[in-house]
Amino acid sequence: MGHAGAAAAAVRYLGRGPVEPLPRPELRCVRQDERAPVDPDEFRRVLGSFASGVTVITAPPAEEEGGPAGFACQSFASLSLEPPLVCFMVGRTSTTWPRIARAGVFCVNVLSAGQGELCRAFAVSGADKFAGVAYDAAPVSGSPRLAGAAAWIDCSVHAVHTGGDHLIVVGRVDALGTQEPGEPLLFHRGRFARIRNP
Repeated sequence: MGHAGAAAAAVRYLGRGPVEPLPRPELRCVRQDERAPVDPDEFRRVLGSFASGVTVITAPPAEEEGGPAGFACQSFASLSLEPPLVCFMVGRTSTTWPRIARAGVFCVNVLSAGQGELCRAFAVSGADKFAGVAYDAAPVSGSPRLAGAAAWIDCSVHAVHTGGDHLIVVGRVDALGTQEPGEPLLFHRGRFARIRNP
């Protein structure tokens, strides 16, 4: 299908109206009367024990959309070495994702320990997230490559899968590199954290 086709399919899937929740799959091993559903607050609390890195996913502007697109993302992971694939998860109601999908390309900016405020700026909706932010163009996609990030990964959209209330976006890596030595920005138990070396 190619990255442009996958992105177009994702945009068609999202549509222009509200996103309807997918039907909940039936549990095969545990009957409904045997166990209550997981409480969302407890789900967040327990999963918050897993420390993750923090990224900003960016994409170049489309002709009709003025500036570039970007959002803060902690659900990022490497996926495959051959071919080189990475993935990130984005909420199905995201207003930024359709712009990235239309571009068909993106850059993963791995934030460094001192970029907590930058992350917060990219986590808000409706603002000009790139105001006052220094960046240059990633070499293949032209997506914003943020100054001061620990690393960057330039990608084309390879596939998009549904995952509950999120989409799983798989990117094929076209170029990558590191910019700044130092510690990464981490997210743990609802707050930013740093690696503490003994």
